[in-house]
Amino acid sequence: MESGQVLNLIGKRVREARYFFHPKLTQADLASKLQIQGLDIDQSQVSKIESGSRPVSDLEVVVLARIFNVSSSWLLGETDNPQRLK
Repeated sequence: MESGQVLNLIGKRVREARYFFHPKLTQADLASKLQIQGLDIDQSQVSKIESGSRPVSDLEVVVLARIFNVSSSWLLGETDNPQRLK
């Protein structure tokens, strides 16, 4: 793997969701919410996720989608519609 290569697809969408979350979340706020959900992710790891330099597990995608109330498909860039299926 070349240095600087993106290791995840959702970084840009995580940053976007964080800015549009009401009230807006800081990276530290998001890390706290992830920790409450049982994931050991701190602010520096959130930053790496957003920059694309940290891989994201399937469980992490599901938890992020739940926190932001968006679909996993939207986080993965498969759709432009962030709505979750009911």
